[in-house]
Amino acid sequence: MNHQITQRISEAQWILKELGFPPAQSNERSALAFLALLDVKPDMPWAAASTPLRGITEMMKFMRVHYGKDYAPNTRERVRRQTIHQFCAAGLATKNPDDPDRPTNSGKTVYQVNGIAWTLAKAHGTDAWSERLDTYLERVGTLADQLERQRRLRRIPVRLPDGNSVDLSLGGQNPLIKEIIQGFCPRFTPGGAVWYIGDADEKFAVYDKNAFVRARISVPHHGKMPDVIVEHVDESWLVVVEAVTSHGPIDPKRRAELDQLLQSSRLELVFVTAFSDRATFRQYVADIAWETEVWIAESPDHLIHFDGSKFLGPYD
Repeated sequence: MNHQITQRISEAQWILKELGFPPAQSNERSALAFLALLDVKPDMPWAAASTPLRGITEMMKFMRVHYGKDYAPNTRERVRRQTIHQFCAAGLATKNPDDPDRPTNSGKTVYQVNGIAWTLAKAHGTDAWSERLDTYLERVGTLADQLERQRRLRRIPVRLPDGNSVDLSLGGQNPLIKEIIQGFCPRFTPGGAVWYIGDADEKFAVYDKNAFVRARISVPHHGKMPDVIVEHVDESWLVVVEAVTSHGPIDPKRRAELDQLLQSSRLELVFVTAFSDRATFRQYVADIAWETEVWIAESPDHLIHFDGSKFLGPYD
């Protein structure tokens, strides 16, 4: 490989690492994408960098023509998803600065290095580098910083019965868990204490270790916990809730597992399967265990009892 080519790629990788990018976004492929966005050819100094608008196909052509890297056609999506997407997330580049309303799947989609990153790249190898790097990191931050900010912004705030709150990730069953805490609990466990909430990202989003110790329940951190555990203080019940979106309800096998996992000499167990709507409930109704309850978020004032003759009789 030409010495100038090797040197430019190595320098681009070093810059990306200095900007806080992890290995997947500071590898050779990402370095070449960075060079393409700055239009820096092997025989050019960094001071000659510019900020052209370039799509992924044009970037790959630049890599082939100027750096001899002829990536396979199926690499195009990898460049977009594993390099350029992270460049944009970190504030290094901008998507469609010439037309922000351009459709996501448009073949005219282009990217451009942001001005502060361009100014920094031009200072590579000069006395101004350190100062400009500090300015960049102060104003833009690293990819990890940006992703953490985005993660926090995309959280689901959930207010607990005691007035405290917890943020859950957007994934999986968490929207339904919010409905359980803010819809089921006030109606059916008034004044209850939430002992546990499992997050799709963080298994122990809420975990009252002292409560489990007092109840003499040993919680295995690698065991299959339910989604929500609430103490119904007035009744001395421990209400165990599974939120069903894509996984099954409390069937006989799961009920036996939970009974063994959470058995307490102080509290009686109540098992509840929660669904968002009746349509989802109908998919799983044949699997639900006897001696359990069902709560449906779209009809929050009612429970469905799978308890045989226990509740047989007229209603007031």
